[in-house]
Amino acid sequence: MNWSGKRIITCIAALGILLLAGCGGHQQSVIDPGGPLAGRTAGLWWFFFWLLTAIFIAVLALTLWTLTRRHRGIEQESLEVTHLPSEQTESKLTRVVAVATIATVVILFILLIGSVVAGKANADLGSRAKNAMVIDLTGNQWWWQVRYDNPDPRRIVTTANEIHIPIGRPVEIMGRSNDVIHSFWVPNLQGKRDLIPSRVTTNWIEADRPGTFRGQCAEFCGLQHAHMVLWVIAEPEDKFEAWLNAQLRPSVSPTDSVKQRGQQVFLNHECIFCHSIRGTTAAGQVAPDLTHFGSRRGIGANTLPNTFGNLGGWIVDPQRVKPGNHMATVPINAADLQPLLEYLESLK
Repeated sequence: MNWSGKRIITCIAALGILLLAGCGGHQQSVIDPGGPLAGRTAGLWWFFFWLLTAIFIAVLALTLWTLTRRHRGIEQESLEVTHLPSEQTESKLTRVVAVATIATVVILFILLIGSVVAGKANADLGSRAKNAMVIDLTGNQWWWQVRYDNPDPRRIVTTANEIHIPIGRPVEIMGRSNDVIHSFWVPNLQGKRDLIPSRVTTNWIEADRPGTFRGQCAEFCGLQHAHMVLWVIAEPEDKFEAWLNAQLRPSVSPTDSVKQRGQQVFLNHECIFCHSIRGTTAAGQVAPDLTHFGSRRGIGANTLPNTFGNLGGWIVDPQRVKPGNHMATVPINAADLQPLLEYLESLK
C-alpha cells in the first residue's frame, strides 16, 4: 500500500474514533443530542452525512468504471482524424452532463430545504414555549457569569461556570459580553450563539434527558480561550428546584474554629474586592460569586477539578495554572492556606 492509501485509512480510522468518543460520557458532540433542538441538528447532520457519502461512493464507482472499461463508446478513428468527438459521442456527453447538472441542483435544493426547516423549527421554540426559564449569561475573559432571572428579585440566583436546567423545560439564554466577542456553545443541546459587547443575543436550549453536557466558548477571545468551559447539568424538575432553593440561601457561618479562621483570612485579604459571598461583607462584583463555591465541579472556569490540591495551587499562583487570567496573586501565609481551603470548600 502506498503512502496516500495509508493516510486515507488513518484519517477514516481517526474519524471513527472521534465519532465513537463523542457519543459517550460527557463529551461535546453534535451527534449525541440531549434535547429536541440538538436532535434536529443531529438529524440534519446524519442526513447530510449519508447523502453525501452515497454521492461520494457513486462518484468513485463511476470513476473506477470509466478507468477500467475497455471500450468507451467513442469513435476513436473519427477523433484521431478530426480531433472532435462524433455526433453520437457528443449527444451522449450532452445528456450525461445535463442529467448530472439537474441532479446536482436538486440535491443542493434538498440540502437547503432541510437546513431551513431544521433552523426554523429551532428558532420557533420561543414562540411556542409557555413555561420557559430565562438565564442571563455573561461572557468574561475567561469565565461565565450565570444569572437566573425571576420576577421576584428575592429568587434571583447568580453563579458561575455552571448552568442547571430542568428536563423538558425550554430555557432562553440572554447572552452578553463584558469585554470581547465570546460564543456560547453546548453542542449536545443547541448550536452556538455569539455574545457581543453592548448587545444582547438570544438562544434556546432544552434537555429531554438527565445528563451533564460540556459547553465552551466557540469564538477565539484571547490567551485562555481554550480554558473557558462551562457545564450544563440537566435534571428532573424536583431536583432542579431543590438545587435552586439551596442556591438562594446565603452562606452558612462556619461553626468550627478552623473554618472560622479561614473565613477571616478571606475577609481580611484582597479577595473581597473582586468576589462576593452572600451573608458576609464580601461584595465584589468583578469575579465569580463564591457563595456556594464548594458545590461546583471546577475552578478557573473548569480549568481544573474542584479539589483541595487544585484549589490551593490556584490561590497560591493562579497565573501558573491559567496564564493571563485576571485573578490577582494574593500573598497568604502557609499557616492560613489550609483554613482558607477548608472554609471555601464548605460553601455548599
